[in-house]
Amino acid sequence: MILTFQKGRGTKIHLLLDDAYKVTTDENFWTDNYIPNGTEINDEQWQELLVKINYKKALNKCSEFLSRRDHSVKELRAKLLRTVDPESADKAINRYIEAGYLDDRRFCESLIDYLLTVKKYSLNRIQAECFKKGIDRDIVADTLANYEIDSVETIVALIYSKYITKLFQENGRNKVIAALERQGFYYSDIKSALDRIQENEL
Repeated sequence: MILTFQKGRGTKIHLLLDDAYKVTTDENFWTDNYIPNGTEINDEQWQELLVKINYKKALNKCSEFLSRRDHSVKELRAKLLRTVDPESADKAINRYIEAGYLDDRRFCESLIDYLLTVKKYSLNRIQAECFKKGIDRDIVADTLANYEIDSVETIVALIYSKYITKLFQENGRNKVIAALERQGFYYSDIKSALDRIQENEL
């Protein structure tokens, strides 16, 4: 098989075998793994080159996704598998874990902080969001154990920020209770929060 390459847009390098397009890499990779145009290679050599290309692609994708926001390991792996093979994805993920850029415990703590303080989510919904991100249940439980969550206080803050106008409308109390229950809050906590608000409004 005859290997040739063509420069694409930006830093892209397109590789061809016997004039048939096969894969795209970048100039940085090609500088480190340069093979002269028209070189004859066998299938084993081609497969070795593909492994290197896919691993570099997986590393680049990891960097791209993590530069936007933190991810759980499972979440990042699912995104990588859209464009790279499982072996390359796992190898790249392990590299980022070893380097300290990927840590499910740190990610879980950051996510819970955000959902609790900014979104004012219920404990049930926080757990559901963590599980949705692919965080292990034990990690979620261990992390939540470090928090003193006052659900009544959370509900009070949420009502004042989002539902206070609706609360004093016709049938507003029942509508607010229904809305909060849909978000995973327990009725007993909602009632306690409403009683607290009523006392303050009197």
